[in-house]
Amino acid sequence: MQTALSSVLLDVPRAAAIWLALLVLAVVAVAGLVARPDLFRSVIGGRIREAAMPSLLEEAAEERAQRRYADEVATAAERAAATASRMRAEWLSAQDEVEAAWQAYEAAEADVRRLAAATALPRPHTERTPAEYADRERYLHRAALDAYWRRELSEEQLSDVFAHRNGWDPRLHPVDQELVLRRAVRDHLRARQEAAQEREQAAWRAAEQAAVAARSLRDEAFAATVPAPQEQESLLPGVGDEPSPAAEQTREMPVVARQKPAVARGRAAVPA
Repeated sequence: MQTALSSVLLDVPRAAAIWLALLVLAVVAVAGLVARPDLFRSVIGGRIREAAMPSLLEEAAEERAQRRYADEVATAAERAAATASRMRAEWLSAQDEVEAAWQAYEAAEADVRRLAAATALPRPHTERTPAEYADRERYLHRAALDAYWRRELSEEQLSDVFAHRNGWDPRLHPVDQELVLRRAVRDHLRARQEAAQEREQAAWRAAEQAAVAARSLRDEAFAATVPAPQEQESLLPGVGDEPSPAAEQTREMPVVARQKPAVARGRAAVPA
């Protein structure tokens, strides 16, 4: 019993020294917190943010994925720009085609007006013999073939010429046959001009859509290459944030009664 008591009494000074050292450390820590409260906030807040932020490996993986996405979008933007350039070239070519078709139609219309005026003049009298009718038929077929090879008549119109239908009469005078031929050429060129105009409109719409797509991909590629600003917010309220002087003043000042705002009079008081 005395041996156990003596051993306990020997440990008492050592335990008292340990408790005294712990008490001194606690007093120093409290004094430091009272003197420098911002030190505790910045250190603890920084450690919490570091613990909550993604690791370096995850950040590197995200950066690689972002670069890969930016490269893919840039490649798609280049292809879209090439497509838009090709569509624009096709649209310009369609415009030239429309202009050429319109000029050809105007020339055919002028020929019709000129021949229509010529048919009002008296024609020389010719004997209506089988040989004369054969010559007129050969003349009509040859003139229609020449117009077809110049792409002034369609295949359907040429077929009507040789079948002698839809107004094609080989017994007419050559002047009248020429007028019928010129009118058919005018109608064909008019239809070709309208078709060319429809193709030009379709090419214009396709070029516009391609330009919009290229512009959108170009903006997306630029946005992918520029990193978005990351705002680091405090993970815990009141930790790591420096209190503003206004906040300190508000915290120290008592609650003040709010003043009643002045009421504006006249038209300015009514919101538009």
